[in-house]
Amino acid sequence: MRAVVCESWREFDALELRDIPPPPLRPGSVRIRVEAAGVSFATQLVVAGKYQRKPPLPFTPGTEVAGTVLESAPDVADPLPPGTRVFAVLDWGGMAEEAVADAIHVTAIPDGLPLEAAVAMPISYPTAGSALMWRAHLSPGQWVLVHGAAAGVGLAGVEIARALGCRVIARCGAAKRGVPLARGADLVLDSALPFRDAVREATGGAGVAAILDTLGGPVFDENLRCLGDGGTMVTIGFAAGGIPQLPLNLLLLKNIAVAGLNWGTYIGWSPGDNRALHAPRARALWAQLVEWWAAGALRPEVHAGFPLGQFREAMAEVSSRRASGRVVLRPGGT
Repeated sequence: MRAVVCESWREFDALELRDIPPPPLRPGSVRIRVEAAGVSFATQLVVAGKYQRKPPLPFTPGTEVAGTVLESAPDVADPLPPGTRVFAVLDWGGMAEEAVADAIHVTAIPDGLPLEAAVAMPISYPTAGSALMWRAHLSPGQWVLVHGAAAGVGLAGVEIARALGCRVIARCGAAKRGVPLARGADLVLDSALPFRDAVREATGGAGVAAILDTLGGPVFDENLRCLGDGGTMVTIGFAAGGIPQLPLNLLLLKNIAVAGLNWGTYIGWSPGDNRALHAPRARALWAQLVEWWAAGALRPEVHAGFPLGQFREAMAEVSSRRASGRVVLRPGGT
């Protein structure tokens, strides 16, 4: 099969497309014909050896796929029939014509949800959903501030906050403001401008109940000043490049909280690998996301798709920040 291969820690553009043997089917796993594989910022860190989790070399990158079931291991309980359309989260191996995933991390795709759009379901949507529901504990009617609101996780956060009955202030580049607006954002702010005063004005001076921060860096301090009494900022990444320092005195003075959300903890990427322990909770969240999609509350956005051989061009589209929604590779076609 064809696959993108990382032989040693290197820049993404230095990876190679090769013919390699299909991955072996292991106990408790499912083999999937990959029709769409997600491309993300994090992949660049993984292949450079800068991510907190390092796959054994050589390996094929890619942690989120959509496709069709080819076969299941004999010990899989209630296996999905061959030909079933599924989305899945992987440890690695997604940027290939075939991939093997743990059966507990494979979910059937409902009729009507395109395979490429379903790539957002294994990681982007549950990252935003677990942050807003498990960490921020949102209630209907509350205000939420979402950064990076035209990108994969941020856009998912806008939709999920709306599905929870919340009001949303979205921040993104001015050229993309129509993207979160079309998903129900109440207000969209230009990410090139300060935002504290606009947030306070929109909320009548009360501040927001929760902030979904995908950026880190210079927005961090301003975030803290946008939180209302009892509010929580959930940090899920540092796309802006900087890891900020937390002024604990401000948490005390404002009666606010800062929480982290690592979706990898729930899918086996953290030390100790507790994927089996967390599987019921993760699967319940995927089921909720599918239910929201069926109700029309979620509309996964695909910015562009590229053939597998154009994996460098696909990553360039992500790195340039041109993308609104997800960028995918198409191992099975053009």
